Amino acid sequence: MDRQNRYDRPIRIAEGIYWVGFYEERTNLHCNPYLIVEGEGAVLIDGGSRPDFAVVMTKILQTGVDPKKIEALIYQHYDPDLCGSISNMIDICENPGIKILSETSNSVFINYYIEKTRHHLFKTIDMDNNFFAFQGRTVTFFSTPYCHNEGSFVTYDKKTKTLFSSDLFGSFSSKWDLFLHLTKECYTCPDYNNCPNGNDYCPIPDIIDFHRKIMPGGKALQYAMKVIRGIDIEIIAPQHGSVLTGKKDIGFVIDLLASLDGVGIDAYL
Repeated sequence: MDRQNRYDRPIRIAEGIYWVGFYEERTNLHCNPYLIVEGEGAVLIDGGSRPDFAVVMTKILQTGVDPKKIEALIYQHYDPDLCGSISNMIDICENPGIKILSETSNSVFINYYIEKTRHHLFKTIDMDNNFFAFQGRTVTFFSTPYCHNEGSFVTYDKKTKTLFSSDLFGSFSSKWDLFLHLTKECYTCPDYNNCPNGNDYCPIPDIIDFHRKIMPGGKALQYAMKVIRGIDIEIIAPQHGSVLTGKKDIGFVIDLLASLDGVGIDAYL
């Protein structure tokens, strides 16, 4: 089965968590909205662009979730690849109590995606009281400023130990699969362009390139990795690139990004 057909339906990545994204063959910048389902309720994280709305909503419906039961739309920063479909989501969910959740500084830009009569739906996340509970399930928010926007944050589902990492741990993914699995040789490889296992593609250069181009500087990336090290994580679900599973792979990529040089403006100094 080719990749296009393999990813034409929602994919369960953990208990009650579904990837509802879009396989982007043309650009290889894959966007990954995620749906968390608990009981009769659901939450959508980084819901996607306006052009991708039909694909994302079709996959939400394929999970069996009634859009009217979506209680919150969480946006971890304000870029159009995450936020472009907000108005479409509000329309089709038809839930007058739906909440649009993001960090305070993101509201200035997110409000541009929403009609003024709906600005009251935006609810600021208090990073000192940083959680949202629905149907007995709780997600917690952690601030990762300037990775890559001032108000960027990540979202953690304690039930499955899944971290929704927004642009962090993303990749340009010139050869993409939803799940990324490394080998022990990856941890010590001296040259990612010459795989010791003879593979014709190594995902690590695409991860490095993405962070050097998308993140504004090394200090922001180092701070984010410090925050993330303190969280008990078994799955990392980024908004771009591939899902990471397994503590060894996750620990390796955290170390890689924490020590990365030439990030953003640092490459010019």
